[in-house]
Amino acid sequence: MCTPGLRDDNTLKRLDACIRQLVAVKDDRPGTEVHLAEEDVLWLARTSRGVFLEQPMLLELHAPLNICGDTHGQYHDLLRLFEVGGFPPAANYVFLGDYVDRAKQSIETIALLLCYKIKYPETFFLLRGNHECSALNRIYGFYDECKRRYSIKLWRVFGDCFNCMPVAAIVADKILAMHGGLSPELASLDQIAKIERPTEVPEDGLLCDLLWSDPDPAIMGWGYNLCGKSTSKLGPENCVVARLR
Repeated sequence: MCTPGLRDDNTLKRLDACIRQLVAVKDDRPGTEVHLAEEDVLWLARTSRGVFLEQPMLLELHAPLNICGDTHGQYHDLLRLFEVGGFPPAANYVFLGDYVDRAKQSIETIALLLCYKIKYPETFFLLRGNHECSALNRIYGFYDECKRRYSIKLWRVFGDCFNCMPVAAIVADKILAMHGGLSPELASLDQIAKIERPTEVPEDGLLCDLLWSDPDPAIMGWGYNLCGKSTSKLGPENCVVARLR
């Protein structure tokens, strides 16, 4: 199911133009910036927000698909990932969050991912990471990049988009995937599905743990990681493989 008006020819042409511009630098020197118009980046954030809200907070996905971890603004690494795994729609993907901060091309990274999410909503999925949170990406680089290259307004619109992202996925009825880990408050998967959006990331509780909890083989039961958030013992029941066939 697509956002109303998404299949309008003009909308698809605009989307394809953004994708072409973003992918055109794949053979250039790493770090080469893509200068999308600010109105196009704003449009991507606002349109994808609607797509996220049309789909559940807890996704149910089918194999085959690629499961991908943090990208953190490493845009040319993202392009290489697609060269290896296949550019959409040749392959299906779920990304586990942390698209922004740290490296210098968070905008290109999240823009391309949102392009594919809008164009292929049933085969391309983006989960929320702990850095898809205004309180965190205000500090670790994304805010500064938006302000330097575009505007604070863009950062705020992205924040509204991030607040609507799903946070977990059941893959092939076997794997529970999320950015962080499990929570001592998680008794039923229905609890994840019932989290209301838009939502900020709270300081504690179920949603916080899903984005912050770090499985650790040295921990028995539950504890705290270096960030003061939840840590769980890693067991075979919550391992995630990189690819399903």
